[in-house]
Amino acid sequence: MAPLFRPVRNDDSQFPDSVRVLLTWVERGEVNRRNANNFYSMIQSSNSHIRRLMNEKAAHEKEMEEAKEKFKNALAGILVQFEQIVSVFHAASKQKAWDHFSKAQRKNLDVWRKQAEEIRNIHNEELMGIRREEEMEMSDDDMEDISEGKDSEDSGPAAQAEALKEENDSLRCQLDAYRNEVELLKQEQGKAQPQRSEEDATRQQQLSFLQQALQGMQKQLLKIREELKQREAELEKSSEEKQQLETQVQSLQERALAFPPTQPPQLESAEQDDGGMEESAAQASESAAPTVLSCTQEKESPPEVAPTSPIQSEREALLVGIISTFLHVHPFGASIEYICSYLQCMDTKISTAEVEALLGRLPRTFMQELTGVGASLEKRWKFCGFEGIKTA
Repeated sequence: MAPLFRPVRNDDSQFPDSVRVLLTWVERGEVNRRNANNFYSMIQSSNSHIRRLMNEKAAHEKEMEEAKEKFKNALAGILVQFEQIVSVFHAASKQKAWDHFSKAQRKNLDVWRKQAEEIRNIHNEELMGIRREEEMEMSDDDMEDISEGKDSEDSGPAAQAEALKEENDSLRCQLDAYRNEVELLKQEQGKAQPQRSEEDATRQQQLSFLQQALQGMQKQLLKIREELKQREAELEKSSEEKQQLETQVQSLQERALAFPPTQPPQLESAEQDDGGMEESAAQASESAAPTVLSCTQEKESPPEVAPTSPIQSEREALLVGIISTFLHVHPFGASIEYICSYLQCMDTKISTAEVEALLGRLPRTFMQELTGVGASLEKRWKFCGFEGIKTA
């Protein structure tokens, strides 16, 4: 076995070689009962070197933070100077100074101004990126401090005091950083903000006008959409009503076909056919004669009343049924044009005068009302059969 070896604490250049030798001895199996204490002391020395490494890391981190702070302050100063240069270019671009330069000079001034603005924007973005990174690191540090504070609640008072001290230092650093940023922002706003020119004011006014016009167009668009929705709802409702009316008209037509008008019995032919029957059949016919006569009287009575009846044909009866069904689903009434347009969907030969004359002959079934005021005055027909049947 080689002579015993301990890692050197004061010389960092020899520490990696020492640790490598110690690792080789341990892996090779040089540890035994006689030299176990010596190996333990060497491992202990290696463990003690960890604290020194952590202190070195903290020192380097501190140097890095100081370098970052110096870089940030220097960058802020450079940015302030760029703002001043850009302000000079803006002042030279005003009309009272711009008119005195030649065309070539104006071109150079314009190019220089654009270059200065681009460089200023690049430096500004770089500075804002550094600030955003610092804010994110600060937020991460705050979360770590909160978690460490929760973990160290059960530890001793010394650990709690150390944690409070570190938190106080971090808060102090954050406060100083915020103060520096506020001062830099004040300087930038006080020195680098150019005065608003007349062109900027005109552009701002045009922008406000355009925004107002856009808002008006948006309101008009919303209004048109609402009207479109209402029209769609009305169209859907009218289509449903049309389907209902078509169903009812179809049912009425089926009923009319199922129950055709009966013809009066031909009594004369029946008497001639029954003339040669026996006396018992004659007596039976004589006994049934009063009922037959009564039926004939009832069936012959409509022709007597027909000249005075308002409904003169089956077609008019169908029209009355269809119009009654149509007006029943329009409780507020409908104009004669609306009624005729619906009827003409089924029969194009129907005229407005015919329908209006038919409605006028049935005052207990249909009634006409005037709605509206002035120029919006309108005549509407309503179905009043439920009230008219009481007075009939």
